[in-house]
Amino acid sequence: MNVPSELFRPVRIGLTVVGFLSCAGVLGADSPDSAEGKTPPRRSGATTEPMTNARLDRLIHRLDEHAVGEPGFWKIDLDGQRVSVITDERADRMRIILPVAEAGELGRKALYRLMQSNFDSALDARYAIAKDVLWSAFIHPLSVLTDKEFLSGLGQVMNLAASYGTSYSSGALIFRGGDSEQLQRRDLIDRLMKKGLEM
Repeated sequence: MNVPSELFRPVRIGLTVVGFLSCAGVLGADSPDSAEGKTPPRRSGATTEPMTNARLDRLIHRLDEHAVGEPGFWKIDLDGQRVSVITDERADRMRIILPVAEAGELGRKALYRLMQSNFDSALDARYAIAKDVLWSAFIHPLSVLTDKEFLSGLGQVMNLAASYGTSYSSGALIFRGGDSEQLQRRDLIDRLMKKGLEM
């Protein structure tokens, strides 16, 4: 699939949007600071070392020693899928993306099913559309990202792409109360955790 190159250019959210989300309780009070380059506080139970491009580069090469790119943009080949990891240290953002299908091929029924899965079975990953491509994506602040969260997000993105058209599942769990009740693909996430956390 021919993926538009402009999708890989980092985009910064305006402070107005960040301020609105902070007031609405979606973002913590420290979120605007992180957009200015200040490191938000670590969550309890997380390592004290902030995630950086250098640390993420080491983690990625533990998974795929032939990963291509450089800190800030990598392509990883795992289980026959080529996943992109994009970061912006200044904006404190990280995203994992994988193209799934041409968006023009999606009918109303498919779009409805995608929205159902985003509610309950996609979990931390999400289906999204940009530049006429349907993506599987996981987006997270960079500095507070833990190794386990990265590995889980990577597995969920891969599972979500692989299960398109069948269970539409990230393989983690199902949020009860939705419409998806298919078997999960937890095995991939467990394998990535084992390989990525080996020291």
